Amino acid sequence: MENKKRVLSCIQPSGMLTLGNYLGALKNWKSMSEEFDCIFAVADLHAITVRQVPKDFRQHIYDTFALLLSIGLNPEENILFLQSNVSQHTELAWLLSCYTQFGELSRMTQFKDKSLKHADNVNLGLFAYPTLMAADILLYNADLVPVGSDQKQHLEITRDIAARFNGIYGDVFKLPEPYIGKSGARVMSLQDPTKKMSKSDDNVNAWVAILDDEDTIIRKFKRAVTDSEAKVCFKEGKDGINNLINIYSAVTEKTVAEIEKEFENKGYGDFKTAVAESVADALKPVRENYKMFISDKAELERIFRSGAEKAEAIAIKTLSKAMKKVGFIR
Repeated sequence: MENKKRVLSCIQPSGMLTLGNYLGALKNWKSMSEEFDCIFAVADLHAITVRQVPKDFRQHIYDTFALLLSIGLNPEENILFLQSNVSQHTELAWLLSCYTQFGELSRMTQFKDKSLKHADNVNLGLFAYPTLMAADILLYNADLVPVGSDQKQHLEITRDIAARFNGIYGDVFKLPEPYIGKSGARVMSLQDPTKKMSKSDDNVNAWVAILDDEDTIIRKFKRAVTDSEAKVCFKEGKDGINNLINIYSAVTEKTVAEIEKEFENKGYGDFKTAVAESVADALKPVRENYKMFISDKAELERIFRSGAEKAEAIAIKTLSKAMKKVGFIR
């Protein structure tokens, strides 16, 4: 049997995910899971750098795990689990923190950004976040890690930490490479297409949730910001239309040229309707699967506990090897 490369992907349970999350990452995870040896985790430990309401947080964890199953990830063929269910993540994070320099962490742009955003809660977890992320990746000897532009620094510091540790103790950790697969669409706000689509946007018409019903999706797209040119074409200065073209392309897999030709003599109304309907159709099976999975929490728990056992079997070997190299008695 051919040895597949191992890919690790984690997602935070930060409430309902958006169309941006789906087209930017999740849509590609399904095809990725068929090509690679994949490990998927709900990164619940990372989520508490920001204060959470326990009841809501618990539900968000269930919701996010159910969504991973809803997009078609097979728990028999992939490892799916909750990060907090595998204690080796926090154990290795502490070990690695002693091989991570303060200056390295202080230069992380995400720490700077989140410190400004949550100025009343600039905690150690927020600062040390990249070390926990390094532990997530290194525990499983991941060959590849899909990273967005906002996570490139975290993969770089993971490689630096691993190389430093290996330089002292020998070949312990595999140095992961960034996974550059089929590029996920960068989905912008429907009301301000100069910024990324985000569920934290005060304007509910700016973003589409993965679980929005068809009527809601169509209504939001019909209200999407465009321009006065009334010509469906991709060019500079047409941020709203460019965003809709990117979304339509990601959902239908049509090229920009094909889309421009399709709507050559049509107005923005026709185009918005076509984008909305294609998005609603693409998300419909995900919504239906989600309803099925979230209605049976006992089955969800069975799946993520089984996944945690598989993940732990790999993680414990890596942690033990690293601990022994340092000199701990196991």
